[in-house]
Amino acid sequence: MTSTETAGTVAAAKAGDETAFAALTARHRRELHVHCYRMLGSFDEAEDVVQEALINAWRGLDTFDGGNFRAWLYRIATNACLDAIRKSKRQVPSLRSFAEVPWIQPYPDRLLDEIAPPEGEPHALAVARETIELAFLAVLQMLPPRQRAVLILRDVLGWAAAETATLLDLSVPAANSALQRGRASLRERLPRQRGEWTAAAPSEEERALVRRLVEAHDRGDFASLGELVRDDVRVTMPPEPHCYIGLEHLARHGRIAEEMGEWRAVAVDANRMPAFASYLRRPGDTAFRAFKLDLVRVVDGKAAEFTTFDSHLFPAFGLDTVLEG
Repeated sequence: MTSTETAGTVAAAKAGDETAFAALTARHRRELHVHCYRMLGSFDEAEDVVQEALINAWRGLDTFDGGNFRAWLYRIATNACLDAIRKSKRQVPSLRSFAEVPWIQPYPDRLLDEIAPPEGEPHALAVARETIELAFLAVLQMLPPRQRAVLILRDVLGWAAAETATLLDLSVPAANSALQRGRASLRERLPRQRGEWTAAAPSEEERALVRRLVEAHDRGDFASLGELVRDDVRVTMPPEPHCYIGLEHLARHGRIAEEMGEWRAVAVDANRMPAFASYLRRPGDTAFRAFKLDLVRVVDGKAAEFTTFDSHLFPAFGLDTVLEG
């Protein structure tokens, strides 16, 4: 949409044309959702906040002065996130595992791929792994809200210092100070891994490992999983407040899973990480029903961490909730 077309559509929207407003916002909705997801760490809450932001934008459209419409939407969405964080009063004082961020949720890669690059920025098409991986999202939740917003706007979205300061009603020195503190926190929490995240999607090695995990899972061969995971493998299950470390714990979970029934798994991608969705057919049932989603962190060719979520986001991944046997 050219600037002339945008101006005409804005004028129509200001005159009360809801279709024109929908056309203005549709191309930005997914990137706004990802932005709010980074701010909040929750797919569901990001959806609610984006909806609220778009309602606020519609109601306040007469305040848009004809500048950058995308930046105007980001201002509204960011402020909606800051309000949501204030209301929730959430804090992450330490971060030994994802169990300490119980609201964290996965994000389907199929939806990340919907993001269109801003005009004149074709390099922004791919959502980089280092800006969406679960560990990065979790560390963001430790930062004070405005510091979090500054870091995302500057280092993830590439906004200039003056643009960021204006959006957040800060002075440029205050925005720069917040950015430096945020960067220091990331260096402290992600000193090694961040430099290794170069791929925009799981590598073929990671995909091959997940295929082997899925095959063992479908066979009910949980004993073989021990050959595919590290001895110090870690398992968390947000929002449960537990973190399990080591093969002994994984084997215990495997024994429990075997007793529950027959399993079927499907490889997917989430947060630019390999993952698999699991269906369970309990004894006496005729269908496999959506049960859980596991994101896998791979280190040196083996699974180093499983982060297990429930099945309620299966539709967002384009997955059926029931598979007939």
